[in-house]
Amino acid sequence: MYRAVALAWLRSGKTLDEENLKEILDSVELEIRFENGEQKILLNGEDVSEKIREPRVSEAASPISAFASVRKKLVALQREIGADGGVVMDGRDIGSFVFPDAELKIFLTASPKTRAKRRALELRSKGIDADENEILKQIQKRDARDSSRAISPLKKADDAVEIDTSKLTVEEQVEKVASLARKIIDAQNEN
Repeated sequence: MYRAVALAWLRSGKTLDEENLKEILDSVELEIRFENGEQKILLNGEDVSEKIREPRVSEAASPISAFASVRKKLVALQREIGADGGVVMDGRDIGSFVFPDAELKIFLTASPKTRAKRRALELRSKGIDADENEILKQIQKRDARDSSRAISPLKKADDAVEIDTSKLTVEEQVEKVASLARKIIDAQNEN
């Protein structure tokens, strides 16, 4: 969602300030759809699922997320989506701020080097040139910025389960998360 707003801002050509962002937010309609087992992000009816993963959009998402108007609108939308439960959400403040009472909170981590390598591989697989060292610098900068922002900073919720994925395969990561979810579901079914 933050990436979609960042894309809208980049397309606007306006300077990055609260007033311009409020104007952009007034004209932005975000929708999340699931089609053929894939999540699609729609920005004003346009599927921007691939576009929001472009490096320039990724870089813009973090400073965009620090603005109160953006956080207010997107947190409200996230809470609306999750109001009835039964959803899986990811984000840098989902467990600590958006859904502090979630039944299961998982704080996925990986070393910055591992994250940079993964991101470079992802970009290259899409035909996008990627410099792993530059990506590493961007990740470190983003982490510092997001951890120190005044509104809803990146932090692990006290009751979140931390999983370091640095040395785990995707399959191992999925199994750890699924195992935690099964325990909660089984406990609920017993009651």
